[in-house]
Amino acid sequence: MPGDDLGRFWHATLTEAAELPLDVQLAAVRTPLAGYGVYDVSFAGAHGHRVAAWLILPEGRAGDGPAPCTVQFLGYGEGRGHVLDSVLWPALGYATLVVDTRGQSGAGGRAGATPDPVGLTHPQVPGFVTRGILDPATYYYRDAYVDAVRAVAVAAGHPGVDAGRIATTGRSQGGQLALAAAVLSPLVGAALVESPFLAALPDPTRVPDRQPYRELLRFAESYPDLVPRAARTLALFDVAELAAYGRCPALFSVAGRDQRCLPETGYAAHARYPAPKRLLTWPLAEHAAPNTPLRLAEAEFLADVFAQAAPPAPAFWQEGHDR
Repeated sequence: MPGDDLGRFWHATLTEAAELPLDVQLAAVRTPLAGYGVYDVSFAGAHGHRVAAWLILPEGRAGDGPAPCTVQFLGYGEGRGHVLDSVLWPALGYATLVVDTRGQSGAGGRAGATPDPVGLTHPQVPGFVTRGILDPATYYYRDAYVDAVRAVAVAAGHPGVDAGRIATTGRSQGGQLALAAAVLSPLVGAALVESPFLAALPDPTRVPDRQPYRELLRFAESYPDLVPRAARTLALFDVAELAAYGRCPALFSVAGRDQRCLPETGYAAHARYPAPKRLLTWPLAEHAAPNTPLRLAEAEFLADVFAQAAPPAPAFWQEGHDR
């Protein structure tokens, strides 16, 4: 296990989190979807707080065994929405777990069902990016990353899911969480990372003046004396830093005209990722723009990876890991 601050922090954080039972609760939901079983899921995330998700299972696979699964993470401000928002992967034969991000809801018309009960213990600006930022133990994304790791465990524990073929996927904040979960959870077999947020941060004063990075700029403007403390916290959650410990195949996607999650930040995360990887660049694409060719490439990538699924290996923070 690495002896650096990153390894020590995540070892302590995830070892502590693992002591809590997942306490998964599922309720079948009737929907217009034909050929799928749909479940309203909740589980105990960080601190035991309840996290909501949708689980969609392709039916009629009795002869084929459990299905491979994509665990989907969401963009900034989005909730899990309706199951009809998330039918691509089920249509391709994958089980899918669509996971709320704590406290976020409403962006793009997608409502969430997961509160964030953690109190505000430090100066911050409105939003989530600076919540608790002066201490890694209280930072908002500490709990969000723990929730993501535990969501993967929820998927792996369902009898309808092939625990050896689980992928994380998302774009923007969803790409950030997908990459973090892929690095931090030994259960992830592949990652689809599109325009990841919170990657390759120079410092809180030199980020794009676009939401949600703008929250860091407003924080630096309001609390200039606290910027060094905030920067030390961010270093533990920067997914370009975590990427250096990746262990499963990953497909990275970068939008060439992205003014929010700048292309160079996605390139940096890809460059540092040591496991088998592929990079797709879309020179004329903007942030989180619809991209059918990318979806087709992702489907081909997962089919190839899962056809030769490798046995799980310990994550970098776990005992027995050999980098």
